[in-house]
Amino acid sequence: MATPDLDALFARQQAARWRVAATSADQRRAKLQALLEALMAHREEAQTALAADFRKAPEEVDLTELYPVISEIKDALRHLPRWMKPWKVATPVGFFGAASSIRHEPKGVVLIISPWNYPIYLTLGPLVSALAAGNCAVLKPSEFTPHTTAFLRKLLAGLFPEDEVALVEGDAKAAQALLALPFDHIFFTGSPTVGKAVMKAAAEHLTSVTLELGGKSPVLVDADANVQEAARKIAWGKCLNGGQTCVAPDYVLVHERVHDALVSELKAALTSFYGDNPAQRMASPDLARIINDRHFDRIQSLLSTSDATVAFGGETDAATRYISPTVLTAVDPTTPIMQEEIFGPLLPILKVPDMEAAVAFVNARPKPLAMYLFSGDRRRAEALMARTTAGGGCINDTVLHFAHTGLPTGGVNTSGFGKAHGVHGFQAFSNARGLLRQRTRFSAIQLMYPPYTGFVRRMIDLTLRYF
Repeated sequence: MATPDLDALFARQQAARWRVAATSADQRRAKLQALLEALMAHREEAQTALAADFRKAPEEVDLTELYPVISEIKDALRHLPRWMKPWKVATPVGFFGAASSIRHEPKGVVLIISPWNYPIYLTLGPLVSALAAGNCAVLKPSEFTPHTTAFLRKLLAGLFPEDEVALVEGDAKAAQALLALPFDHIFFTGSPTVGKAVMKAAAEHLTSVTLELGGKSPVLVDADANVQEAARKIAWGKCLNGGQTCVAPDYVLVHERVHDALVSELKAALTSFYGDNPAQRMASPDLARIINDRHFDRIQSLLSTSDATVAFGGETDAATRYISPTVLTAVDPTTPIMQEEIFGPLLPILKVPDMEAAVAFVNARPKPLAMYLFSGDRRRAEALMARTTAGGGCINDTVLHFAHTGLPTGGVNTSGFGKAHGVHGFQAFSNARGLLRQRTRFSAIQLMYPPYTGFVRRMIDLTLRYF
């Protein structure tokens, strides 16, 4: 859709918003059921599109793109009637005679700007929440995944009228044109730098925002961790989508007593996953490629300027945008690879004398989108988590929390704010409207109306003391 049509599109969705807001739980569930059936029916087309954009394995498409969306839909189908019902709230005694509730009403016309790294999941996941909440939605996927965008355009055009759900294509100029419109909510997933621009544009209209941004998500490995298990989970989480995952393990802080064992087990895990030698790993059908030349050059530059020891991998091929899963040791914390989000299959390993040093290292840096901790002591793990802050994370695993519909996902400060998934996504796209309803002609508060006589003052005093 060309940029000049955006005003007309927005006007059509504004005209439809009250009709859509009035839909029942069954009507909204019917929309979600149709989306679920369409995804399953066009599963192979989704796999083909992502293979064209990333050379992504079909199994990984199923696990990381389709399954999370399908889970979101099934969760909403199961719970939507309860989410939509007024939530009863206890009424203070001082308001005797009244009943209180919270009504979740649709925000209206919302904008979803999604990134290129998970173009199906991070476009349709928020859409599920927006539809469940009764909104009209405009979607702006990334221009860097043209095959997947074409798949989404075809999929959605067959399901929804454009005044309810519309997909807008284009580059940053199209995004800027959309951000100039007075949407009722903006859901953005992407980098902190662009997130600031989105927030600035939203401020012009006092539009609410949900920002899911990035950051350097650390992994802490304690001396009593199951090192073999930790290595396999770290390697898997790191290499999903070629490392191009916002909650991927970005670097590892490992207790010095198990440093060498962890590095050895990481080598074994990556060999098991992708091949015994560089040629086999480069030929592996299970490793996605870097999205474009610009990102390939950026990651290769991080590798070449790291001044670290390459303990495993390190091979690259510009022609196919291949970067090998790479383990780096003896990493200097001041080098660029430790200053910016890697977003590729490079894994720096930093040795620490104890977990106190690891916690101090994490807390001295911007708050991450995710944090992962491997420990054999549950109490110690909980205590360490309590002394750090992150948007989310796992104990003794990586990444999985992001696809859990019962857990709120999102960042904190520089890694974003606002939450998504399940009921939390429904709430993000809803206005929680508090409503107090008087059931009788008399209410206790009337005893404290002016004039403020001695009796009224005594009633106010009793209220302050006891109610």
